[in-house]
Amino acid sequence: MPSQRSINEAEKLAEAKLGGIPVRREQMAAVANIYRAASAVRQHLENSVLRGSDLTWTAFVVLWVVWVWGESETRHVAEEAGISKGTLTGVSRTLESRGLLRRTGHPTDGRLVLLALTGEGEEFMRRVFPAFNEEEAFVTARLSDAECRTLADGLRRVVLQVEEEGEERRRSLLNGEDPAPRRSGRRPRG
Repeated sequence: MPSQRSINEAEKLAEAKLGGIPVRREQMAAVANIYRAASAVRQHLENSVLRGSDLTWTAFVVLWVVWVWGESETRHVAEEAGISKGTLTGVSRTLESRGLLRRTGHPTDGRLVLLALTGEGEEFMRRVFPAFNEEEAFVTARLSDAECRTLADGLRRVVLQVEEEGEERRRSLLNGEDPAPRRSGRRPRG
């Protein structure tokens, strides 16, 4: 049970570090555990069901989005998958080279690219998704169906809060300024 020990240990260390700093601990724990859970689930799924298909989490999510929504513009796929358009370009080219995804130009706007699953991609998702869903059941096995519904509802509300009010909050925190461009984390050359 090493992950439980590390979660408990991390929480104790955070509590000791924060000491008397006034923070909203329940909210901090909720967000920290959203991140921990997402990371643990992603790692498990990549190392189990997706490993056999030689897919990353991101590639699977792109296939899922296109499978569910059908042929879509890349900007919509990137938004639904929660990735940048640049990341989508690399992922979609890889999936295209594997015969799972087709990239075509938009019929009326040459600047846009459409993504659709190939027949092989459709067959792949019908075959792989049941195994993926079995692992979803595995990682939630300690929750009842009612607890899964409650958790899903709570997480939807977190997403809606950010989607509906996040931009206004960001602008408020930045005194109305646009956020600085995101950086890669690399140090500037010089």
